[in-house]
This record gives sequence, C-alpha cells and structure tokens, in this order.
Amino acid sequence: MLRAFRMLTFQGFALVAAGFALTVVAHEAKAGPPLGTAVVRISNFTFNQAQIAIHPGTTVTWINDDDIPHTVTSTTQAFKSKVLDTGGRFSFTFAKAGQFAYFCSLHPHMTGKVVVKA
Repeated sequence: MLRAFRMLTFQGFALVAAGFALTVVAHEAKAGPPLGTAVVRISNFTFNQAQIAIHPGTTVTWINDDDIPHTVTSTTQAFKSKVLDTGGRFSFTFAKAGQFAYFCSLHPHMTGKVVVKA
C-alpha cells in the first residue's frame, strides 16, 4: 500500500512539473521576440547614419566617437541627451510610429532622423 502511494505521489509530481513546463513554454511563445536595438555612432561631426528606419519598441543608442562633446536633441523635444563626451552614450526607446528629426545642440549642422514604421 505504501509503495502504491509513493508511486501515485511521484506520478502526480511528474504531471504537475510537466504542466508547469508547458505553461512556461506557452508564456514564452506569447511574449514574442525581444525588442530591437540600433546604434548610431557620432564621428567627424556627423551622425554615421543620417536616417535610420526601425520598428516601434526599438531602442536606439547614440555613441560619441569624436574627441569633442556632442548632444542628441529631438527637434520636438521628444528626447534630449546630456552633453556626451568621448565614449558617451545616450539611449531612447521609440514606442510609436512616426518621424523623429534630431540634431546636436552644440553643432546644429549635425542632423539625423529616426523613422519608426509600424
């Protein structure tokens, strides 16, 4: 009798563990792929990609490779970095579709655009 109880307990545990594993797999499948990332490098007084196209939820990171400071400032004030020294980084996640023009507030001739496509 004790052996039968142990066997039922083990089988019950195995069923619960299998059900938990299926729940985790189903949850991961619903979560979808991780959100995207993109990098724009700043060098020679330019943003290395004058325009980039991304999808909503993508995080763009700007990296200053110049020997002098720069900023990343949206023309609509949607985002604004602090002054980025050499090696400095600024990231912003674009949640919705649209076009987002930006410039360096220290060197206004430096411009770029992020196009977020749904």
